[in-house]
Amino acid sequence: MAQKISTPSLLLFIILVGFPQISETIYTPSLPDIASQLQASNNMIQLTLSIYFLGFAFGVFCWGRLSDAIGRRPAMLWGIFVYGIGSLGCYLSGSVEWLLVSRFIQAFGASTGSVVTQTILRESIDGSKRHAVFAQISAALAFTPALGPLIGGWVDQSLGFKAVFLTLVVMSVAIFAYTFVSLPETRVATTTSNVNTLSVVKRLIADGRIWAFGFLIGATNGILFSYYAEAPFVFIEYFEMTPGIYGFFGIFVALSSIIGAMLSKRLLSTYKPELIILIGCLVTAFGAGALVVLTLSGLSSSLLSMGVFVACIFILLLGIGMAIPNCLSLALVRYSDVLGTAGAIFGLGYYLIVSLITSGMSYLHNDSLVTMPMYFFVLAAIMVIVSRRISSE
Repeated sequence: MAQKISTPSLLLFIILVGFPQISETIYTPSLPDIASQLQASNNMIQLTLSIYFLGFAFGVFCWGRLSDAIGRRPAMLWGIFVYGIGSLGCYLSGSVEWLLVSRFIQAFGASTGSVVTQTILRESIDGSKRHAVFAQISAALAFTPALGPLIGGWVDQSLGFKAVFLTLVVMSVAIFAYTFVSLPETRVATTTSNVNTLSVVKRLIADGRIWAFGFLIGATNGILFSYYAEAPFVFIEYFEMTPGIYGFFGIFVALSSIIGAMLSKRLLSTYKPELIILIGCLVTAFGAGALVVLTLSGLSSSLLSMGVFVACIFILLLGIGMAIPNCLSLALVRYSDVLGTAGAIFGLGYYLIVSLITSGMSYLHNDSLVTMPMYFFVLAAIMVIVSRRISSE
């Protein structure tokens, strides 16, 4: 008889997956203030963003592996505790060096919210219902990168940058308490607790579908974070939008990913998730192609041109919102016996792809409006090829 697993609430899923992204972006409006207060260069302060991804990548592997060894619930609670320690370190930092160390610790702990939550979701919810829940969570997750700067900007303006990090400390305590009360253990008895990591690595390397899903997840997230990196230059410098308006505008843009995720959930009643992934990649390629044509044909700084540009971005991110939840849901269905370790290795792999793609955008940045659309179109074209192979299997 199969062991019955308690399913955590959707709200808990959303909180655990969402708080790492809020932590990543909440203090970005404070960067000039932090540089001034800590007497550090802008380059050094910007490293606090880069080191977050580094800590996150290592954390994804470690917490996913640990969740197979000690259980999902203990791994989650310990990760949130470490996140709280890192947040407290950020609050107490008196130099940029200590801030860098604290941000690494903060990200290392926060990563448990990504990898362990996905593991819990995959083993506690089956089939089409799992695809639908991933779509709902992805819709909420699309909103968090825009929510962070809004909260951080208001707190910094009212109370100073230290209060932003103090907000994260308070948030870590609240999340720990809610998780302690609400999160059940979901690791089933058939899950191997003493996992041979090398054997799992070999299984993953030999699995063509894993490579395909890893690329698709890495590419879609890479495009998304590359957009958030480039968008301020486009809208603030070229279209002369004020930073305040741009902050609120980010919420509108996030709606495209939310609508895409909700559309994916609705289509699941009619189409296979593999086909929805292909449709999403085609939509993304269409949006990127429209951006290429628009920017090559000459783009003025008028309100009409900005509206057309935004419409193309909306279509591009709509496709990403359709593809991501189904990729996450399908990726590790063959690895239920070593789900934590497989999720850790898989997560490490696709986060490296995200890092590579976002670094590529930074390298290619040259103040031209054409560069980002061309980069996105090439990536989207490859995504279409890969997703067609998946849907035809």
